[in-house]
Amino acid sequence: MNEIKKRTVSITAVCMYVFLIIVCVFSALPFLWMISSATNKSMDIINGRILPGGYIIGNIKKLFSIVSVGQAFWNSVRNSVIGTVASLFVCSMAGYGFQIYRDKNKDRLMTILLISMMVPFASVMIPLFQMFSMARLLDTTLGFILPSISTAFLIFFFRQSSMSFPYEIVQAARVDGVGEFGIFMRIYVPVMSPTFAAAGIVAFMNNWNSYLWPLIIMQSQNSRTLPLLITSLTSGYTTDYGILMLAVSICTVPTIILFFTQQKRFVAGILGSVK
Repeated sequence: MNEIKKRTVSITAVCMYVFLIIVCVFSALPFLWMISSATNKSMDIINGRILPGGYIIGNIKKLFSIVSVGQAFWNSVRNSVIGTVASLFVCSMAGYGFQIYRDKNKDRLMTILLISMMVPFASVMIPLFQMFSMARLLDTTLGFILPSISTAFLIFFFRQSSMSFPYEIVQAARVDGVGEFGIFMRIYVPVMSPTFAAAGIVAFMNNWNSYLWPLIIMQSQNSRTLPLLITSLTSGYTTDYGILMLAVSICTVPTIILFFTQQKRFVAGILGSVK
């Protein structure tokens, strides 16, 4: 009887691993095809070539000769890093305040914030552009990051994670004479570091992949980000898919590196764990 159970368990485990391997292969296939296409000529990609080629150097030379990849990459890095840091600071303080401070109206305010997530960005795009144009913030990093500094999702995320933060620590720090900002910076931030890591990845990816708002507000060639640069490669009469896939690969690499280096902390932050 025990041998039958062991065989059943082993067969189930084998089937599960086979299924997971198949899912992983299909999930990674588009990414592998993108990398492979970056090494081929455009005609080879059109003809359906899947295997890597030997034209990667040619695609790199052609890409860097027709567009300013370095400038676009720097614009994306600068805007994303500044936007992520500002978003973490503002949203974490808001989530901390929603959970730590006692007020009967805070739940109503949180409800309003959550309802605002249902409003599509396209409906506020024109008023935002008019406001930023009057404030002379077009083509600026500040204009890029301001709409994304405070997001209802990250505020809600920090608030939910803060529910596991021991309130007794706050009370003890207040008794010891620590100020509210000191409690936040010296106690809350170190303890909630997994949550900050998870929120940082989400905020960075949102800023890095942002397309619609930069398309509207970044009007000069020197202020273009990588998503805008990739779009410009498809605006001609013919598209060179080799350099297009190379540009997409360059745009994808930073987010992959960020996720894999912070993967454990991301999972811990999503699960709401507190060290």
